[in-house]
Amino acid sequence: MTGVRSTCPYCGVGCGVIATPDGKGSVQIKGDPDHPANRGRLCVKGAALGETLSTGGRLLSPTIRGQEATWNSALDEVAARFSQTIAAHGPDSVALYVSGQLLTEDYYVANKLMKGFIGSANIDTNSRLCMASSVAGHRRAFGSDTVPGQYEDLELADLVVLVGSNLAWCHPVLHQRLMAAKAARPALKIVVIDPRRTATCEGADLHLALAPGADAHLFNLLLCHLADQGQMSADFLAHVSGLEATLAAARSATAAETGLAAADLAAFLALWAGTERVVTVYSQGVNQSDSGTDKVNAILNCHLATGRIGRSGMGPFSVTGQPNAMGGREVGGLANMLACHLDLENPIHRDAVQSFWSSPTMADKPGLKAVDMFRAVEDGRIKALWILHTNPAVTMPDADRVARAIAGCDFVVVSDIWPTTDTARLAHVLLPTAGWGEKDGTVTNSERMISRQRAFAAPPGQARADWWQLAQVAQRMGFAGFDWDGPSALFDEYAALSGVAGGLGSDFDISVLVGADYATLAPTMWPQARKRGGRFFGDGRFHTPDGRARMVPVTARLPEVTPAAQPFRLNTGRVRDQWHTMTRTGTVPRLSQHLGEPYLEVHPTDAARLGLAPASLAEVSNDLGRSVLRVMISDRVQPGHPFAPMHWTGETAPTGRIDALVPGRTDPVSGQPASKSAAVAIRPFAARWYGFALSRKDLRPTCDYWAKGPVAGGVQLELAGQEEPEDWAAWGATLFGLPAPSAMVSDPAQGLHRMAFVEQGRLIAALFISRTPVLLSRAHLASALGGTDTAVLAGRPAADRPDPGPTVCACLNVGLNTILRAMSSDGLMTVDAIGAAIGAGTNCGSCRPELAALVARHSHREAAE
Repeated sequence: MTGVRSTCPYCGVGCGVIATPDGKGSVQIKGDPDHPANRGRLCVKGAALGETLSTGGRLLSPTIRGQEATWNSALDEVAARFSQTIAAHGPDSVALYVSGQLLTEDYYVANKLMKGFIGSANIDTNSRLCMASSVAGHRRAFGSDTVPGQYEDLELADLVVLVGSNLAWCHPVLHQRLMAAKAARPALKIVVIDPRRTATCEGADLHLALAPGADAHLFNLLLCHLADQGQMSADFLAHVSGLEATLAAARSATAAETGLAAADLAAFLALWAGTERVVTVYSQGVNQSDSGTDKVNAILNCHLATGRIGRSGMGPFSVTGQPNAMGGREVGGLANMLACHLDLENPIHRDAVQSFWSSPTMADKPGLKAVDMFRAVEDGRIKALWILHTNPAVTMPDADRVARAIAGCDFVVVSDIWPTTDTARLAHVLLPTAGWGEKDGTVTNSERMISRQRAFAAPPGQARADWWQLAQVAQRMGFAGFDWDGPSALFDEYAALSGVAGGLGSDFDISVLVGADYATLAPTMWPQARKRGGRFFGDGRFHTPDGRARMVPVTARLPEVTPAAQPFRLNTGRVRDQWHTMTRTGTVPRLSQHLGEPYLEVHPTDAARLGLAPASLAEVSNDLGRSVLRVMISDRVQPGHPFAPMHWTGETAPTGRIDALVPGRTDPVSGQPASKSAAVAIRPFAARWYGFALSRKDLRPTCDYWAKGPVAGGVQLELAGQEEPEDWAAWGATLFGLPAPSAMVSDPAQGLHRMAFVEQGRLIAALFISRTPVLLSRAHLASALGGTDTAVLAGRPAADRPDPGPTVCACLNVGLNTILRAMSSDGLMTVDAIGAAIGAGTNCGSCRPELAALVARHSHREAAE
């Protein structure tokens, strides 16, 4: 089979890929050189897509209460239970919780069903957790949820400011484009505004380690500086209202509140004010706040005041976290929106959509946003819930409470590709869904580029597309207008509705694509009605009633002071090589070798005060829940502000579910949770023993702490406990479900126990126990699993096989020790020299910031010596 052009299912960059099946079950993945988003580049996650396509463990047939069922019986059950619930309790007693993992066509059907036929707007999306504040800020300022610019603006700018965005890890290909532009044009300046010193800072000219939560203070100070220095644009301000009130509100901000050194603050203000072509990129560090919308508007105010918007190389730019967060916005995926960027609360818009759909009813008020939706599930107002392609029992704030709410709901449907997610385990009905590579549709990336996802493999078992599942239930509920014969017909209907929206003044109009050849549809940027692609607002025309933009007065405020009992402010986020709750990336061994365990990054002064040692465990807790995390001591975080990643689940590390600690506090305008700010207490986890295990078969230990990751041919586990078993050999045999170990070395006085389990001359399991964190060559041990070299109890390779150390370059499996040896022995003092010698950083480039940091530290040590 020839290569199939599709789109990566991870972040909002929307990279094009070419998938080429080999006819033997494997698929080669490479970047599409013709796709405008990535031009052939891929990050390590995208490059590893072919390694995630195994159907082992997939949900292959519908189930009802744990029993295998036919599609007819499952769909009848869903339709009957939803219909009965609506009849007894009204349309607001049911809800859909959907996902940026859905294709636009899936999203469209879900919103048509809920808002136009069931008659409730109780449909929200996990995109509420990542970009709702940006949506709300856009709508307040522009009158529409419009991203003004394009990716190429980052390359055309003279200054790129990254606010609350670890672009190098969270949007790697976009970061690679930016760094390539800087290499070609060194005059391009990059400023990173982030309380943490992230990988993105390695390529920056200036890092502003802002006081956590002080984003609006900084941009209010910038607005005042622009006014005081005469840097505002009188011509553009003729198209803008609200300047005086906005400037008056901004005057209340003080430099002290930013936590920045006076020289750094002055340098930033002068650089921004003195640069015409400036792009301000912002992401979750801005959005995931209980004042996120105000932070967005503080940024937008500065661009509106100077007219630096909608022209080449300038403008505010929200980068989304999911592959189709933008497509979800286009179809009205949020509970307070209507399809095609129309207004749910505008009767003219509602009537137009209802007429187009020929629907019996139309929701006339916003539905429940995500946090409120699950509270309504908890208190019984929502009695039937359908969750599609997302894992809220892990990812929602106050996750334990959400899991209990789902478990207590009268009727829960989950559509997913896996039956064992934390959320899927709570479902009454499970529906098997086609995954990436098995379904057809479109997605829209952060720059408004619509791209096709195309199937190159048949769905396994009875898995079916999400749009089909929704349409079948709609028909069984007695609704007409859900009888499409495929996603092409769906796309045509949706595009035709956008023409109606365009006639009402909406920015979103792709009606010229009605009847286009869906099979060959090339990446296409909207708007289409006026011209092919392009930027918005450079002409001073906005989508407000009077056509003028609105500057929004922002009274900046810092997060509440943490209580004495919970004095730390926990920040959460992502790691480089994992995606969401790891249901896909967590199956690939090389993606788990970089940072393979849930961890707490804590400042050295905090670690010393708390008595936390490197690689020990910390217990992190508050009134909501408790997590146990591996300690990473680092000055990249500020004192009092530790960081923990959000990827681990009850399936991979039960005590690593970090969103169990995040309160359900939301922004009052957008409803987006403040996921990056939780007051917590931290103390050492009193482990009596630590362990490391390898096994050919999957395991689910019963000890106090465990974290699991894939290795070739099996799994590896980090373990710890607060009580020691009397017989370690028996404990190990029970852990693996095997007879007594084949070989064992013990020193009870030191608490050291090592055992190997061998069958037919091959290593099938091994266990290493210590009273302190286990120091071993994990890469060496993982390579021995399933092999005939069973002399593993030493825990390290022989002298003639150097230990590569922890993985830095996941593409080429280059370890830290290998890099350090090359630097020391060969004098490699640039990232390019390291790449030329040992390959690290030469494939996807995601590790280049870490290589740069290693070079800097090595150079600093040599200078000091």
